[in-house]
Amino acid sequence: MVECFLSRIQDKLILLIGWGRIEGGSIFVFSILFGTIRVNFWGYSTVNYFSPMIRYSSAGIHNCGHDAINEVKLLIREAHKRGIEVLMDVVFNHTAEGNENGPILSFRGVDNSVYYMLAPKGEFYNYSGCGNTFNCNHPIVRQFILDCLRYWVTEMHVDGFRFDLASIMTRGSSLWDALNVYGNPAEGDSLTTGTPLSSPPLIDMISNDPILRGVKLIAEAWDAGGLYQVGMFPHWGLWSEWNGKYRDIVRQFIKGSDGFSGAFAECLCGSPNLYQEGGRKPWNSINFVCAHDGFTLADLVTYNKKHNNANGEDNNDGENHNNSWNCGQEGEFASISVKKLRKRQMRNFFLCLMVSQGVPMIYMGDEYGHTKGGNNNTYCQDNYMNYFRWDKKEESLSDFFRFCCLMSKFRQECESLGLNDFPTAERLQWHGRTPGMPDWSKTSRFVAFTMVDSVKGEIYVAFNTSHLPIIITLPERPGYRWQPLVDTSKPAPFDFLSNDVPERDTAVKQYSQFTEANLYPMLSYSSIILLLCPVDENA
Repeated sequence: MVECFLSRIQDKLILLIGWGRIEGGSIFVFSILFGTIRVNFWGYSTVNYFSPMIRYSSAGIHNCGHDAINEVKLLIREAHKRGIEVLMDVVFNHTAEGNENGPILSFRGVDNSVYYMLAPKGEFYNYSGCGNTFNCNHPIVRQFILDCLRYWVTEMHVDGFRFDLASIMTRGSSLWDALNVYGNPAEGDSLTTGTPLSSPPLIDMISNDPILRGVKLIAEAWDAGGLYQVGMFPHWGLWSEWNGKYRDIVRQFIKGSDGFSGAFAECLCGSPNLYQEGGRKPWNSINFVCAHDGFTLADLVTYNKKHNNANGEDNNDGENHNNSWNCGQEGEFASISVKKLRKRQMRNFFLCLMVSQGVPMIYMGDEYGHTKGGNNNTYCQDNYMNYFRWDKKEESLSDFFRFCCLMSKFRQECESLGLNDFPTAERLQWHGRTPGMPDWSKTSRFVAFTMVDSVKGEIYVAFNTSHLPIIITLPERPGYRWQPLVDTSKPAPFDFLSNDVPERDTAVKQYSQFTEANLYPMLSYSSIILLLCPVDENA
């Protein structure tokens, strides 16, 4: 499982990798009916926190595992040579030892009551959804976590961490009180185990550690116990968050749900409603539409419901609320018109990511339209559901992959799409179907804005998520004319009119009767980017 962050910071690509899985501890499930073997392919059941999963290395257990460590170091070194930062996906919310009936592999045998959140009769609290909860804010446990993080930075040279179910790290430990945590008693300071803390000691220590405060820290700001902290995670001005609200709002608006135009506009601005008041910046928002957990981008527009039967749990596992839309027919076998709409929706989602303030995160394979057949919880699939399909990527070179490459390049070229602070009215103006008159009503399915850009001059971006086509009026700029660059309703290569597109000038002229009148026709479920160009009086 790999996810990539297109980082605004230093314009570096960032690779997120898995780590520290228990050697030989993967969970196997045998299916007699289908003759398949399911394996805990993602990992996420850690015990050996200071070692890489040697199953992922070519060296395996050769040289007592030292060669596997060297492989990781080589990977990180070569990534750095190419300007790619490497972040580790770390799991400090639970271990592979399960609940009170689970195996004794490590921590339970050392000191069960220290390393896990326990109820009075010895039952395990399960805020992780995996049987146990790591007792993160106990003094011994948090020192263990800090030592581990420092090791991966100083010895392996990773550039930061994404913390799985990070909200668990803000919960009070078992037997929480000032004496237990700080060494000093304080009357009335006892809290119930698992109570969320406004200033959790572990997060405080990480944020102020001389080594760790210099790397990227990204929180998945929720847990399986119902604690949801997106926009409210204790951050010390350093922590970024997986913006789950961005994911949910963008999915709803792009598929045409009512009541999301205003919230969608906040997402385009880097979610200042979540991060500005607390003193954070747009780059504290990790924007994403899809991740390893859930539908891929292609499946998001192909399935209304999850199809997880291959996991052997009677389709009971995985998220039920996906905010997906199959565009009219369920599954990959659909009419030509439905397939065209799906491609359009994929382009809409990707364009939205690329024009939003904050850090866009793209799930591996989405750039070519990878499908998992509607399975939104492929943790146990060691097969083509999770593998990167190079053959499929090559097939899409002239279509969606090209669009993604060009949109990524466009974002990098635009100074205004990776701002250090939230955009203000000095450079950002909102529009409706007529200039300067945005529609934030509950039934609005149109959002548009212009952005002053020091490189491009000015760009116009619009989203029409209605089922009806419209003709919009563009802002007047005397001496200039709006020229189409991106229109997701067009087939490749005319969806992105790069300079190498055959008959590009002809394609642009087809719109001249509209643009000369400051108009532009938009099909249903489409988005556009227009550039402001000076009028050639001699043309």
